[in-house]
Amino acid sequence: MRITAIRAYQVDLPLKEGRYSWSNGNYVEVFDATVVAIDTDAGITGYAECCPLGSAYLPSYAKGVRAGLEELAPKLIGLDPTDLATFNRAMDASLNGHPYVKAPLDIACWDILGKVAGMPLVKLLGGVAQEKVQLYRAISQQSADKMAQNIAGYRAEGYTKFQLKVGGDANDDIARIRAARAILEPTDILVADANTGWNRHEATRVAASVADLDVYIEQPCLTYEECLSIRRRTARPFVLDENVTDVNMLVRAIGDDAMDVINLKISKVGGLTKARQMRDLCIAHGIAMTIEDTWGGDIVTAAIAHLAQSTPEEFCFSATDFNSYGTKRIAHGAPQRVNGAMTAPTGPGLGIEPDFEALGEPVLRFA
Repeated sequence: MRITAIRAYQVDLPLKEGRYSWSNGNYVEVFDATVVAIDTDAGITGYAECCPLGSAYLPSYAKGVRAGLEELAPKLIGLDPTDLATFNRAMDASLNGHPYVKAPLDIACWDILGKVAGMPLVKLLGGVAQEKVQLYRAISQQSADKMAQNIAGYRAEGYTKFQLKVGGDANDDIARIRAARAILEPTDILVADANTGWNRHEATRVAASVADLDVYIEQPCLTYEECLSIRRRTARPFVLDENVTDVNMLVRAIGDDAMDVINLKISKVGGLTKARQMRDLCIAHGIAMTIEDTWGGDIVTAAIAHLAQSTPEEFCFSATDFNSYGTKRIAHGAPQRVNGAMTAPTGPGLGIEPDFEALGEPVLRFA
């Protein structure tokens, strides 16, 4: 089998809440997603989606996905998409870095492999390891009262895990964490995610001020060294996200006992091939994971569901149903939340079919 063409579609994904806000005043109102299609000489097409969280979150941005595809995609024509390791080595040899550009290409190849095998990706990624995947809800940064009110609303929809967007003024963040924890049941999970937004002294102060609460502290500071310093000062369970960018960084963090949980974002690390490798390394070392991506719609949510459901429940801290945050559907057959949980599609590959009426015409073609 050989790749004969690669297409890319651009689609806007508006938010139901109107705006998603996180640390340091960052926000997005409409997400810019790129959907990739890889055609083959066997008549099988694989699909994937990449959607960076704006341009200030990670070293990635929406237009960069498409710019990177212009550089990389022509060099992949003629390769066998089912030779996943070879395909990834070819991408790395052709473009240094930029894992988020490579991610949708890798995932589309996995979609092809699943269709060739006649199996859903959850089977190929390790097998069905849990009946359903428990989801968390991200709570956009607002006043303490408003965030607590939003948690109450989402809890009524079946969520029991909440990721509170903090990383602003320390006084405000302490109030946000306390207000959120006060309305939750003892069995509910609360994560205070600063998204790198605190300085070291602010992170130290917030962690000390909520030391009596059942709360996880996620990515308090910008650098790995700062986060490691805070990790060593608090007894709260600790999550790393933005700093865990690849296998080498994960190995370093495991050796340093730098976290209890990692946030494994599929596009951040370059796709399902590398995300699965990191997932299995975490399991071997007893590290739980939030399995998700930077953002996206139906197709991203399907990829998350397959990787998460093939992860043993005790190591799958949570996952995300991004397609429930937006107002636009871009694929048929995507996972749908039921009582705060989701399952992977059962069809071959990702198990979805893009809605080309929603996607429109390709903005890029390579053959």
